[in-house]
Amino acid sequence: MKSRNMPDRWMRSRHAIAGAWIALTVIAGVPHAHAQSPSGAPVIDAPQSTHRAADTLEHTPALVGAQDAASSASAESAGSAAQNTAPPPAVAAPPRASSVASVSGVATPEPPSDLYGALYRDVELAHLFPDSKTFADMIPDQPPARIVRLYHAQRAVRGFDLRRFVDAHFTLPPRPPAHASVVANASVSDHIRTLWQVLKRDPDRNTSPWSSLLALPNPYIVPGDRFDEIYYWDSYFIMLGLEQDDQHALARAELDNFAALIDRYGHIPNGNRSYYLSRSQPPFFAAMVALIADRDGDQAYVRYLPELEREYAYWMQGADTLKPGHATRHVVRLADGTVLNRYWDARDVPRDESYREDVLTARSMPQRASADLWRNLRAGGESGWDFSSRWFADGKTLATIEVTSLIPIDLNTLMFNLERTLAIAHHARGDAKLARQYQERADARADAIRRVLWDPDLHAFGDDDFVARSLTHRLSAATVYPLYFGVATRDEARDIAQTIERKLLQPGGIATTTVQSGQQWDMPNGWAPLEYLAVIGLRRYGYDDLAKTIAMRWIATNLDFYARTGKLVEKYDIESGKAASGGEYALQEGFGWTNGVLATLLALYPDAAKIAQPAARTASPNATSLPIGASSTSTH
Repeated sequence: MKSRNMPDRWMRSRHAIAGAWIALTVIAGVPHAHAQSPSGAPVIDAPQSTHRAADTLEHTPALVGAQDAASSASAESAGSAAQNTAPPPAVAAPPRASSVASVSGVATPEPPSDLYGALYRDVELAHLFPDSKTFADMIPDQPPARIVRLYHAQRAVRGFDLRRFVDAHFTLPPRPPAHASVVANASVSDHIRTLWQVLKRDPDRNTSPWSSLLALPNPYIVPGDRFDEIYYWDSYFIMLGLEQDDQHALARAELDNFAALIDRYGHIPNGNRSYYLSRSQPPFFAAMVALIADRDGDQAYVRYLPELEREYAYWMQGADTLKPGHATRHVVRLADGTVLNRYWDARDVPRDESYREDVLTARSMPQRASADLWRNLRAGGESGWDFSSRWFADGKTLATIEVTSLIPIDLNTLMFNLERTLAIAHHARGDAKLARQYQERADARADAIRRVLWDPDLHAFGDDDFVARSLTHRLSAATVYPLYFGVATRDEARDIAQTIERKLLQPGGIATTTVQSGQQWDMPNGWAPLEYLAVIGLRRYGYDDLAKTIAMRWIATNLDFYARTGKLVEKYDIESGKAASGGEYALQEGFGWTNGVLATLLALYPDAAKIAQPAARTASPNATSLPIGASSTSTH
């Protein structure tokens, strides 16, 4: 890894927290270019640029003051890990009347499958609509209980027509066009700016009381097409693009909507639909706060501190009473006392949005308990990787999915960032004690991530099966998370970079996994969020050439598809350049996170549009004029 001096903005940072840590590293005789966080993980600043969105993750990590940092650094790693349990006692978990109950006295709406019972099941299994999500989103013309009574009274009558009954009592919500018309000679950047308006939804002030939509108080951006509601982790990458396109107010509105969901329900659901309330998605809320704070200043951390605390309480619920070797909800306590997190869902029935698919999956493996299968499918939905061989016990079959028995690298890195962000927020509020407690938790988790989730066989981070007490040994692009958030050591970063180049790098970007299972989060598909995390993570540790190669190839993939179709879509086939496939639904247009990442990477690599050559996609993965780095002669 090459070493370089820190850019001036490292020293000019407006964060007093960062300044205190720099002072400590100077006193300790640590060169700035090799400064480490209290967790022991190096954080390398990226080259100075005008790339605003990336700056949030490339500036000094969220740290407590010098005195607190010194105290934290002196704690023994094993002891700290064993104490990584529930939130500090000053913050109580919100009360819950049931597994998915709301807070603040707001009643939790029931999902359509519960409201309609047999009617819902019959409609979905009859396959009246090609997409199971269609009926889940339809709006009834009267109270659900009344429709259910009518259904039970009429369905036994000769000549009853289920489709006619549904058409008589339900309507589809109005939806704008999925994408904007392409203006002749319009650049992709102009097209993205137009798409923000196409994908923008006004505050939900007139939502039907019987709709599955959870009303939001501010404008928001939807991903597009069938995804006509806000989605949790999608929105971080959407916000990157909004910031890049100088739409800070709309980016802040996105964050305010998520804060409102936390205030109302105690957590951020998968999306703002009642049928998503039983689970969340990868917890990017802390990263969103940091993104907004980059423009609004440290008071943003204080402003969203209550929601950061509730987010943490949700993910850590049950940790304080959990015995070694057990798991509950989202937390797992290993035999040595280490507490880490898993994906989980409070329900164990078919997903409303994929009801028919889940029933058929259960039928394909009758020897497996349906409730266990359905909870794992739902947990896969919470992961955002729905679905991937990364979760399959046999590495290829959806019905063997095992998510709740795994400790995932991406989730735990995000939890590290949440703890780290809570430390900076409490420090900004002036509470050194709580800042120190959360920093110690972040340090302990970083140590546990490196100790439990590093896979020496893969030369990358992976997932741990805590039931089998072994790593899964399934390589995926999730290994880039510890690079993006600064958890990896220098040696680990070097190995990850080499592994990415040898095994994941493709003509159109990096692959999600190395397995072709037919699922959408597997080869040959590439996804915008993973490409972005890889690019910025590699830059953070000094692997600028490999980062640029990935970015240029991904940009070329997007631009070539746009040139041929006039569209930006959810995912891309990065091996052949064909339309991506796999999963439970058709390729979606729009598309929120694709737009956000492309806008951000184009700003970071402004020459990409001129250099990118679509023809490179037909060559072998390493046959390109773009710089790959020292190990560019490796094969796949």
